[in-house]
Amino acid sequence: MATIFSRIVAGEIPCHKVAENDEFFAFLDINPVALGHTLVIPKKEVDYIFDIDDPMLGRMMAFAKRVAHAQESAIACKRVGLAVMGLEVPHAHIHLIPITKESDMYFGGKKLEISQEKLAEIAAKIQKEYK
Repeated sequence: MATIFSRIVAGEIPCHKVAENDEFFAFLDINPVALGHTLVIPKKEVDYIFDIDDPMLGRMMAFAKRVAHAQESAIACKRVGLAVMGLEVPHAHIHLIPITKESDMYFGGKKLEISQEKLAEIAAKIQKEYK
């Protein structure tokens, strides 16, 4: 059975897409810990990020780097933090989170409540900066 992320890539479940190429897909997290919190996934369904072969993992990080630079241009932040946990969905993914302080990456707290309209606005800003 396809993961929720594979269903997002297939267009079966809507998302706020930020960037895409032949291998990877980036979209806003609907339960963000910070404004602009983005998930980067391989389109190929792989459960655990460290099961991805080295060349593909390198390409995934290069894709994530481009997304992070777009986030930095679109959202006021000092850096974009990166986290990999892989427990929530059995599909490898990277969290890219615009941060101004370390506590901005705290996953155990209350998530931000952001309207679909605001998410669409943020996604459009990041898409515009993605190069």
